[in-house]
Amino acid sequence: MGVAGSGKTTIGQLLALRHGGKFFDADDYHPPGNVAKMSLGIPLNDTDRLPWLNRLRSEVIDASSPNEFTVLACSALKHSYRKILGLHQPGIGTVFLNGDPATLAERLSSRAGHYMKPGMLDSQLETLEVPSMTEAFHIPIILTPQQIVERIEIHFQIPPA
Repeated sequence: MGVAGSGKTTIGQLLALRHGGKFFDADDYHPPGNVAKMSLGIPLNDTDRLPWLNRLRSEVIDASSPNEFTVLACSALKHSYRKILGLHQPGIGTVFLNGDPATLAERLSSRAGHYMKPGMLDSQLETLEVPSMTEAFHIPIILTPQQIVERIEIHFQIPPA
């Protein structure tokens, strides 16, 4: 979890690949209306996010087998969103990719073709309710993707694939 530009997709794909798991990007589950709003630079509100969160819960989290390694890259900005997703359940580990606004803005300005525009970072940072250390494993995004994945593996004691 984390705001736009924190590296959720990069880290999630790498982690799933290393462990023979499935990767899901929450961005792929937004309804067309949400994508249209964000493409225009309009931040989503709780009403916009609720159907998306419910879909992620039913189609990704609840549909995943406990015997398979599944990674979901999702902003999960508020505690209430994380509760809807069921991220507190046994067997689910949450990682918070944490970065300073300047680094995040730089990353967003360098990516092309994504509907999440750099100007929307401020709204995500305002919405973000930083999870407690018991709710999520915090990792700074200044580390390399390899270092981040290795720290996740150690923290959650993920065995080799």
